Amino acid sequence: MKGLKVIALFEALKGMLVLLTGVAAFSLMHQDIQVVAEHMVSHLHLNPANHIPKIFLEAASNLNDGRLRSLALLALLYASMRFVEGFGLWFAKRWSEWFALLSGGIYLPIEFYELAKGFTWLKICFAAINLTVVLYMALMLKRSNRSQ
Repeated sequence: MKGLKVIALFEALKGMLVLLTGVAAFSLMHQDIQVVAEHMVSHLHLNPANHIPKIFLEAASNLNDGRLRSLALLALLYASMRFVEGFGLWFAKRWSEWFALLSGGIYLPIEFYELAKGFTWLKICFAAINLTVVLYMALMLKRSNRSQ
């Protein structure tokens, strides 16, 4: 039961992070995104010619108000899904255990594919955390099925 509460808090945290990102995307509407991105890179003292800042600046150059609106809407939908899952897990609702198993399991093939392309500590950490949550949820569901 304590494990479900930890996962519920983790899901709520993910929801908050994505919701804040969506609000930030929405707040950038009607602004010159390229200028904002260049200012951020400069403010963080990053070299715009380096790989990551360069990708960030190129991505910013392709954003317009319609794409920002779509990103903000997708962030709102994803955050809502995380909050619903977190709520259900916090209150130990049976449906939320299945929801957590399925929503976590959907990402595993993508994470394993990314690992197959090349290992980084970040990829390994994301895959390990997600795999741990999925296995834990499967174990919880198996135990609850046996007890019924």
